[in-house]
Amino acid sequence: MVALTGFVSCSDDQTYAEQKDKERKAVDAFLKRDVTIYGPSGDSICRVGVIKVITEQEFLDQDTTTNLENNEYVLFAKNGIYMQIIRRGVGEKITKGETRQIACRFIEYNILGDSLQLRNDVSYWHTNPDIMAVTNTSGTFSANFVTGTQAGAMYQAYGEEKVLDGWLAPFPYIRVGRQTTAEGEIAKVRLIVPHTAGQSNAATNVYPCFYEILYQECRD
Repeated sequence: MVALTGFVSCSDDQTYAEQKDKERKAVDAFLKRDVTIYGPSGDSICRVGVIKVITEQEFLDQDTTTNLENNEYVLFAKNGIYMQIIRRGVGEKITKGETRQIACRFIEYNILGDSLQLRNDVSYWHTNPDIMAVTNTSGTFSANFVTGTQAGAMYQAYGEEKVLDGWLAPFPYIRVGRQTTAEGEIAKVRLIVPHTAGQSNAATNVYPCFYEILYQECRD
């Protein structure tokens, strides 16, 4: 089921500048903590660890990779998104002028609220992953979620057809396909997404989210 926990409501007497400062401090603290994310039953979902931030130039110098042993995340200065590529994935990148259907499995962790907020990597959502139609327009990516009876957890939770910008950040660097061999695993990334690139509740209440996402091309 959709589990929305840890939403952060902003006090009426807080200015937007104060909310942004609180968000920035929460992200800075998150980078330095050895965070483990737990599920409702106390099970460990993923360990984030202490994060080493690298620049975009370092990311490019490393052939657009992040060193997993050093737990590296690249910071995109323009939008404030942090990204770690765990696996580039199989298949091919989405080329210019192309639109492809991509299925996602994810966890969403509210950094400011210090809580797991939403996930679709559980049995309830097994037949209804979040599916988005991703388009590459001259190197700029946009996407909409599938709605209706096939709507996944993100659309059902937030009611937004447009895919949040944070989820699109990996597409210039990952391949999307389907796993056909034991070695050929699908793309997997971790993201820290500020409210300006997040879903509607994060945007309204000014909080950042951590995501772990798997991207897989849908069957024809």
